[in-house]
Amino acid sequence: MTPPLISYSTFHRMGLTVRNLNSLLRSTDDFELHIIDNNSQDDTWDYIQSLNDSRIKSRVRFPLNFGPIYPINLNLTRRRPDQYFIVLESDVYLYTPDWISRFMRVFETFPEVGLLGVPRPIPLPGFEPEVVTMEKYGISYNQLKYCEVGTIRDFVPGHCQCLRPELINTIGYWCEENGYGDAEISIRINKYTSFKAGLTTNIPIDLTQTIPCQICEGIQFCKLNRAVTTCFDIRNNKYKNVSFSALNRWKYFEYFNELNQGKRTVYCASIHDPISYATHLYHMDWATENFNYYAINAN
Repeated sequence: MTPPLISYSTFHRMGLTVRNLNSLLRSTDDFELHIIDNNSQDDTWDYIQSLNDSRIKSRVRFPLNFGPIYPINLNLTRRRPDQYFIVLESDVYLYTPDWISRFMRVFETFPEVGLLGVPRPIPLPGFEPEVVTMEKYGISYNQLKYCEVGTIRDFVPGHCQCLRPELINTIGYWCEENGYGDAEISIRINKYTSFKAGLTTNIPIDLTQTIPCQICEGIQFCKLNRAVTTCFDIRNNKYKNVSFSALNRWKYFEYFNELNQGKRTVYCASIHDPISYATHLYHMDWATENFNYYAINAN
């Protein structure tokens, strides 16, 4: 099998990036890693440049942060047709070195599965999706039971997701026009394609959000005056996903209205792929406004 492509995005919090990228690089499964630094203003880029691993195929530092969807879709253009595509955020610590194999066993056993994610290690009351456990030959996953537009729970969280190649052929890219990420793509898959979305049952992770500077594995790269500000302070000041979602919720609903009315297909185009937006409905003004919101407010 062609090794899957892992899209790894970072945004400040060098302490977490060092800790969690180290856990990824201890994986025993093969993969191709593409790292994008979303204009981190700590010393994240120095650490990324120091890495020496043949599985790292590209590393890019954006001059501006254009939001979380922009780097994912750029890396998706680098995927070969037969490659599985994994999105991994920098706050994910992987405990099991064979985590990719565990993903693949579910995909091999259940051909209907298009998207698999990893559940949060600590459930968030009111935010956890209802699921139905599917089991075959000793392999299992938890399939999303409902996928309703506008809910805060009916989706696979985006911190670690793996997509089947055949699904990508159907849905294209993450939607840049509404920018809702995991909250749109799971519903798009489960409700509007023949594939199913669900959660793994045997990939343990940690989603620690801060670590003390004195135990940081990247301390040798850090040039911040930590008595004044830390990499976590910088990130918290620049994190704008919540305000973005509140401001652009109407685009999310309008996107699904267009889909329900047959004005567009389930395939989403990307600004990184001119052929895609030349051949599919694509609200360039919506997408540009979304990118600019982050460029103005999150840098």
